[in-house]
Amino acid sequence: MTELGNRLKEARLAKGLSLEDLQSITKIQKRYLIGIEEGNYSSMPGNFYVRAFVKQYAEALQLNPDEIFETYKNEIPATHNEDLPEQLSRVKTRKTVTEGSSKIFDIIPKVLIGVFIIGAAGLLYYFFVNNVGDKANDQINNGKEPVKFVRSENLEKADVTEKENTKENEKEEKNDEQKTVEETPVDETPKQELTAVQNSGKNSTYDLKNADKFVVKLVSTGQTWVNVKNGSGQSKFQGLLSTTGTQSTEVDLTGETKAVIVVGRTVDTEIYVNDQKLEYAIAPADVVQQNITIQYVPKNE
Repeated sequence: MTELGNRLKEARLAKGLSLEDLQSITKIQKRYLIGIEEGNYSSMPGNFYVRAFVKQYAEALQLNPDEIFETYKNEIPATHNEDLPEQLSRVKTRKTVTEGSSKIFDIIPKVLIGVFIIGAAGLLYYFFVNNVGDKANDQINNGKEPVKFVRSENLEKADVTEKENTKENEKEEKNDEQKTVEETPVDETPKQELTAVQNSGKNSTYDLKNADKFVVKLVSTGQTWVNVKNGSGQSKFQGLLSTTGTQSTEVDLTGETKAVIVVGRTVDTEIYVNDQKLEYAIAPADVVQQNITIQYVPKNE
């Protein structure tokens, strides 16, 4: 057992909590909690999640996470080498694409031959219809006198009347459309405004205005850890989101005036406020873990 694991275990026992109790509070699986106390991180998804689990463990015991990380920095793994599996995955993907492309190139000559045969058949058919068909029609027409058509005066009058009626109907339809446009009230309801007002380091602040509600939705595109707190610091949701488990969560904060969203992995996390996607003020590629504060001004204020 490491010094970090021993300290966390002693703090847990001092509060009279079992591993099952701590699992219920933090939503972290019991086997991961045992691994933290024993200093065995090999069963965890990666170094990033080791740090996230240790932070969540410490917060649940009301310990200062920053002090824990500073004191036991030699026991807690860093996260700077986590991109290697992604690079290996890209190499494998390129190889698969190359093999698939070679199969496509084998098929292309056969497709071109088929297109050529169909085109040749179409040209022969066109030539036959235009030449042979015209000769047959000429032979039939040579034995007959040309047909003369005499247009009736009554038919011409009917056409003129129909055209006049059509013009009158078109005028009436245009007038009705103009009246409809004039009578339709203009919706002057202002649109929701979600504006970034400040950012520094890993912290950014947004103002939410002209909104009837305050609902935050978090969606994972990979695997991430999130914590949603109100202005008093009370956690409304915290835990893991992943495409293989719970992919998204929605938190209604309409009764609050402020929310703080702690995102463990911004590159794999999308945030929606009242169905409007939040654009990160700080690029996720530059700062992976971010603290996002949203200040809500109710519409009637």
